[in-house]
Amino acid sequence: MLRYTIGSAFVAVFCLSSFLIDRKPAAKTARENYETYCSSCHGEKVEAFVDRQWKHGKEKSDLVKSITGGYPDLGMPAWKGVLTDKEIDEMADLILTSLKNVDQYKFANKPSSNVFTSEGMTVRLDTVASGFKSPWGLAFLPDGSMLVTDRTGDLYRVEKGNQKTKLTGGPTVLAEGQGGLLDVELHPDFAKNQLIYLSYSAVKQEGSDKLSTTAVMRAKLAGTALTDQKVIFEALPYAKTRHHYGSRLEFDKKGFLYITVGDRGSEQQNPQSLDRDAGKVHRLHDDGRIPADNPFVANKSAHPSIYSYGHRNPQGMTLNPATGAIWTHEHGPRGGDEINIVKKSANYGWPVICYGINYDGKPITNLTAKEGMEQPLTYWLPSIGPSGMAFVTSSKYPGWKNNLMVGSLRFQYLNRCVMNGDKIVSQENILKNIGRLRNVTMGPDGYLYVSVEDPGYVFRLLPVTQ
Repeated sequence: MLRYTIGSAFVAVFCLSSFLIDRKPAAKTARENYETYCSSCHGEKVEAFVDRQWKHGKEKSDLVKSITGGYPDLGMPAWKGVLTDKEIDEMADLILTSLKNVDQYKFANKPSSNVFTSEGMTVRLDTVASGFKSPWGLAFLPDGSMLVTDRTGDLYRVEKGNQKTKLTGGPTVLAEGQGGLLDVELHPDFAKNQLIYLSYSAVKQEGSDKLSTTAVMRAKLAGTALTDQKVIFEALPYAKTRHHYGSRLEFDKKGFLYITVGDRGSEQQNPQSLDRDAGKVHRLHDDGRIPADNPFVANKSAHPSIYSYGHRNPQGMTLNPATGAIWTHEHGPRGGDEINIVKKSANYGWPVICYGINYDGKPITNLTAKEGMEQPLTYWLPSIGPSGMAFVTSSKYPGWKNNLMVGSLRFQYLNRCVMNGDKIVSQENILKNIGRLRNVTMGPDGYLYVSVEDPGYVFRLLPVTQ
């Protein structure tokens, strides 16, 4: 509920709790209100406040001010009008009291065993790298090493034995709210040209305002440095907000680069407007040129890089190896996270249609379907806070072959979707409570890799023979 912490990934976009549309007429206790409106973002025991710096003050008066008015630019809604003054006062007391007793949420408090059994496989977590804050993007180099972005702004090359080297020459990022250094992707011909792509929250100053946007840099990897840097994409316009950047990158089989951009918290202005880049999936040539067959090239009022629109905050994107289609998932508000197949010129409906409600419990829309707008393959109620996704293509996981894996930030597990063609027929939650699962990807060695944050680890999933 509250946005107090510097660098906290617990932004209000993930503040997703029980799916209630109307408040009960009976008065609620502070604990009940906290569980309804706050716990999914800040933890049942207020873990998100522990071992962090307070950004807007830690006195009771500071908490009351923050709860009452919110910080909309950081994705934190105002609760005045939803909670009474008395309820807000009691909420502040509850938070301060809880902080005196809460146990610090450390990695040691998570499952004591690194072996996890699912319906189809048993796997063991093998630690590949550690010491990150929020390992957001993962990419594998031909020599077996790995590139890892940390949302704080650093790019690392990780070799065997957790040998990390910080690379120079990366972009300047705004590591605030959900912003920072985000995804990383190799050029399909990396072995020949050594080109990589980085998505990030670019920043500029306009008068007294610090503005940011989703941008993509292409650069050449030369040893421990990036050279020949070129910004090939910059979502316009810039905004004052610090959330909903999207930022996943993926190449399709034809060599086109896809970029997700979130709605930047302006759902009524951006997703349905073709003259704005936010709330879209964009499609480019590898050098940033606009493909001639992009759907809105001939529309003079539309931005030509747009491939699909009506998105909220897509933080997962992957290529379906069987069909060649680009798949995404995106965060809903309070409920309504979605999985979609990206189609040329398609409108995915946000915020006209939605399966979720607003954070304050009020409806965003009365519609879940409308002619001319796509329906998701599936949606989650309550929200799981999805991030990262990958199809299992390796024979090392016979019980998971062709399954779709999705990370859960909110519930701290890996979601396994069993597929029949393009249809999700069942789901299972595995690797429970390993941490806020930020990314999942298939490695060239045939193993699945996942990253978790705060503290940041990269794990490899090793099958265990029964």
